[in-house]
Amino acid sequence: MTQLFHPHIANVLGIIALAIWLHLFFGRGWFWRIGKLNADRAMTETLSKWPSVVVVVPARNEAETIERVVTSLMRQDYAGEFSIVVVDDHSNDATASIARQVADENDAPDRLKVVSASALPDGWTGKLWALNEGLSNSTVLHSAATGANLAAEVPAYYWFTDADVTHAPDTLQRLLVRAEQEKLDLASLMVLLQAKTLPERALIPAFLYFFLMLYPPGWIADEELGTAGAAGGCILLKRDTLERIGGLAAIRGEVIDDCALANAVKASGGKVWMGLTRKSESLRAYGTFGEIRDLIARTAFTQLRYSPLILVGTLAGMFLMYVAPLVLLFVHDSTARTLGVVAWLLMTLSFLPTVRFYRLSTAWAPLLPLTAVFYTYATWLSAVRYWMGKGGLWKGRAQAPKGA
Repeated sequence: MTQLFHPHIANVLGIIALAIWLHLFFGRGWFWRIGKLNADRAMTETLSKWPSVVVVVPARNEAETIERVVTSLMRQDYAGEFSIVVVDDHSNDATASIARQVADENDAPDRLKVVSASALPDGWTGKLWALNEGLSNSTVLHSAATGANLAAEVPAYYWFTDADVTHAPDTLQRLLVRAEQEKLDLASLMVLLQAKTLPERALIPAFLYFFLMLYPPGWIADEELGTAGAAGGCILLKRDTLERIGGLAAIRGEVIDDCALANAVKASGGKVWMGLTRKSESLRAYGTFGEIRDLIARTAFTQLRYSPLILVGTLAGMFLMYVAPLVLLFVHDSTARTLGVVAWLLMTLSFLPTVRFYRLSTAWAPLLPLTAVFYTYATWLSAVRYWMGKGGLWKGRAQAPKGA
């Protein structure tokens, strides 16, 4: 190990690694200080008038979770008018019938409408088409649920939420208060992912950490910066804003649809905000490392804009950021070792708040380099799958453009 690097090379690697971590720690919008992003604080504010909302839930083969999801939506303690559209995205299980059954059991069949998505058109990704189908059916439902006249049929907001996410009863109310008082065009919450199994504990906190590193929430909220991002499991969007950007058709081919939507909104002059919550939870469990590998690989190469050059740069960057500091611990040169130790310390300290957010042992924090190696492998696999024509694979659909 110690013979792999000449002392001068080791020092150069140490300087580069430390410089990267100094930048990430101090100069990237304090993305790692996630305590400031917590949106679960006690709500004391209220509104004099509560806007109308249509909830749109795209669902593809979600029979296992849809009952709990729809139940949590039906039980929203929202003071305004709202209704729910569940879009059955060509499921071959009992997703649609279970959703209808939940509405009947809650004595609110008029508040919930289940629609079947039509055939997926060329150029659209599956989730965006399902959402678009939900929007096409939302106006009539809102009128039927509220008894409003024709002029009041159209909702003021859309709430997009996934069919594997449950929400606390006050989630919608909290989002509306923030959106109205801060004049937001788009507000989203990064829901709590499961971290119960060994693969989840080892890999899921880093999923949040890396996402926030790519899309620092402080930069997202800054109207002077171009950074835009959102968490697709929970997005509240103004109807007027959606119309201003040209509807979902404007981003119809995007695989990373949530961030594409946020980017379109911010580019149009809209205000965007993203926070974290423990009160909205994903029900999707990952029992194996392979399942989380596929989660990462589904969008990793899309994030790199399908560029081989950017892929090579990313792989090299991951080595410098996460592997080099550990390698330098074993070289003879004391300066290089010190640089590696400091870089590793900054890495660990920045990851620690995310580990605590998931209520895991702090012993996971120093292991981030090992987790990063797994993510690097999944990123490479994402590129390979793209080149094989299997990019953006989700429930049997390869949604990325065909690889060359």
